[in-house]
Amino acid sequence: MPESRDCYAVDPDITVASTLESRFYSDATAYEALGERVFARTWQWLGDSGDVRTPGTLSPRSLRAGPLDEPLLLTRDAGGTLRCLSNVCTHRGNILVDAPCAAKEIRCGYHSRRFDLAGRMTFMPEFQDAKNFPSPSDNLPHVPFGEWAGHAFASVAPVAPLEAFLGDVTRRLSGMPVADFRFDASRNRDFDIGANWALYVENYLEGFHIPFVHKGLNEVVDYGSYSSELFRYANLQLALAKDGEDAFDLPASSPDHGQRIAAYYFWVFPNLMLNFYPWGLSVNLVRPLALDATRVSFRSYVWDASKLGSGAGASLDRVEEEDEAIVLAVSRGVRSRYYQRGRYSPTRERGVHHFHRLLCEFLAGE
Repeated sequence: MPESRDCYAVDPDITVASTLESRFYSDATAYEALGERVFARTWQWLGDSGDVRTPGTLSPRSLRAGPLDEPLLLTRDAGGTLRCLSNVCTHRGNILVDAPCAAKEIRCGYHSRRFDLAGRMTFMPEFQDAKNFPSPSDNLPHVPFGEWAGHAFASVAPVAPLEAFLGDVTRRLSGMPVADFRFDASRNRDFDIGANWALYVENYLEGFHIPFVHKGLNEVVDYGSYSSELFRYANLQLALAKDGEDAFDLPASSPDHGQRIAAYYFWVFPNLMLNFYPWGLSVNLVRPLALDATRVSFRSYVWDASKLGSGAGASLDRVEEEDEAIVLAVSRGVRSRYYQRGRYSPTRERGVHHFHRLLCEFLAGE
């Protein structure tokens, strides 16, 4: 039998396509392939860069998704340059920094190897007799890194620049001061779900289920006008507000000026959701923990606190509970011997089809 990554295919024509085969959700070989073929080649959200705004600051981060697990370190040197480095000592592999701090150098607590904030090794005791030392391999590796509206992103081996993944988001939200939104730690939520991560993403990528699963949300958004737009590595679900419900006050420069937008639901391949409401931004990061275990992290960035309790973004915890229940039910169902694959609604499931096509593309190494 050929390797799993070579077996999955979804027709590009949604009107004739069938969904991803059910065996994908229990395929250990495909899951292992995700690490190098999907998560290493895409951009992973590391959180905002607020704690490294000042020169001489360090902040450990983790690039963790499924089989991929890389300890990283954000550093801002005295000149103000922000970098992303490996957080692993090049001597014996110790983790270098375990909490945000201010420092003039990076010092390993194991054997006192030291690095400057650009990652260059500057000191190592008891190595006087070592030949061909130091060499470039003794410096900390630089990790591909980018910022978007004050948010940090890294990738092990990006298939395309960060702009290719987030440029459509930037253009659509032109004029919205996303970089000025304020992080609210009190709204942090982490949910663990006993299901494959892709099932959670699929559920997010269609508004088809809103009238049937989310009674409260259906009361504030106009399901009939709900629409999807596809980009290369992202897509957008646009939800309009019903009369009397909160909507964005969009400037004339906005592509959506004149429409009563309740929410912008952006998905960035493979596992990031950027949900914009009149009150601000809810970032959802979907991290595979195992083949049948997923952690979804919610982080909030507030723009207008007076709108937190109304509109499409008012009851996120309840919506999450409803989503978890349906994802768990589907997780059980796709394991049935009587289910193999379904069909897509061409009007309502374009985002799911887009996700499945990208998964097949990346797993094939294209």
